Amino acid sequence: MTELSRIYTDECLRGDGGLATAVARAELPPAFEEAWRPHLLPRPWFVPASETAAFARDLEGLFGLLLSLPERLFDGDVERYAAAIGLEPALVALLRRAGSGVPAKLGRADAYHDGTAFKLLEFNLGSEVGGLDMDVFDQALLRVPEFAAFAREHGLGHVDIAARTAAVLRDRARPALSGSSEPVIGLIEGRGGVGPYGRLMRATQEAMAEQGLDLRIGEIGDVRARADGKLTLDGTPLDLVLRNFAASQLLDDPEGPAVAEPFFRAHEAGRTVLFTSLESGLYSHKSALALLSDPRSAGAFDAGERALVDRVLPWSRALRASGPGEPVQPSELVELVELCRERRERLILKPGAGYGGLDTFVGWECTDAEWSKALDLAVERGGYVAQERVVPRPEPVYDPATGTVEDWIAALGFFLTDDGYAGAHARVNRADGGAIVGMSSNPDTRMAGVFTYA
Repeated sequence: MTELSRIYTDECLRGDGGLATAVARAELPPAFEEAWRPHLLPRPWFVPASETAAFARDLEGLFGLLLSLPERLFDGDVERYAAAIGLEPALVALLRRAGSGVPAKLGRADAYHDGTAFKLLEFNLGSEVGGLDMDVFDQALLRVPEFAAFAREHGLGHVDIAARTAAVLRDRARPALSGSSEPVIGLIEGRGGVGPYGRLMRATQEAMAEQGLDLRIGEIGDVRARADGKLTLDGTPLDLVLRNFAASQLLDDPEGPAVAEPFFRAHEAGRTVLFTSLESGLYSHKSALALLSDPRSAGAFDAGERALVDRVLPWSRALRASGPGEPVQPSELVELVELCRERRERLILKPGAGYGGLDTFVGWECTDAEWSKALDLAVERGGYVAQERVVPRPEPVYDPATGTVEDWIAALGFFLTDDGYAGAHARVNRADGGAIVGMSSNPDTRMAGVFTYA
């Protein structure tokens, strides 16, 4: 555990400082309260500032390496690159629609700390990643006197994700402004998406309002295009669409691509900015990370770049019949599967385009028979990645309801924008609560803000 976690837990156990109930007493704005109060951990997560800064620098370097993969490994042929990581042609065509060739650096990298350093689990690129409002947790805690005193004593710091994001949105919207000095932004979901995700969207809307931004919520089918090409929502012109829908949602909807076409045309004409464009999806697929880890790619990177990949990324391999620049021979795929079969207790199988731990197979939680079946299924379905297990460092958490201390583990989400590191949040499970730390697949997952310290 970190030293600060021990100090915080000891103060909670003494019961005389008010820290134990600080989260419960924090006054949260109404939309954030509705969305997140039942899911909050009783304390924040603490991370050394030096480790956060170093990992953020590595993530920026890794982002550059991901974007360079088509050029380095496929002679600049994006279609060949996309085929190698398992993307279907129809999806690739949609991802490239209205793209510039250089995706915006907006996304969230999920990582475990293994006790020595952060290790990257996946790199989620694009505006649909979620979590842009979580710094509200930090701000609310700092208004609780006992926690504020603890923060001053230990020099705690945090980066406001919403503030960093708002600055980027203002900058991106500027070319399409309708005349006002501040943009009107549409936070737009796919058709039928506001129902299940509306409370989370309202929390984002609330956080952006705090930054002075006018954010309107809607679905892709609610948006109209004026004669001049500018998009409107309920009659209000939109300067920027903050995309909360994914390309896969559009393809799953028979009318999805057609409904999205006005967004692409408005973006290309400079009337309403689509942020981010769908092309981010070309590089957030987990098989792209596997290309970086594949030894056959090593010659495309210099010593410093290879060191970066080795430092940040666990061993990762795509269970596919294609690789960096050339088809994989059947015997090579068989050998890889057999290696994975032997290393069951050290591997996890993830769908390349999955999220939240859904459809994931955890080797160390499977029997040999279950793991063998999972590997066969992964090869049959395609698009799966085998990744080396990262054992996250446990940290103590005091439960004010029971007065007990338990070990918890965290998947930290590090946010990046074009301006660099933009803050972090934590998804947290009990250490004995299973391998997947994600609210989509584990209802016991909790959320927490992240504070850094010297």
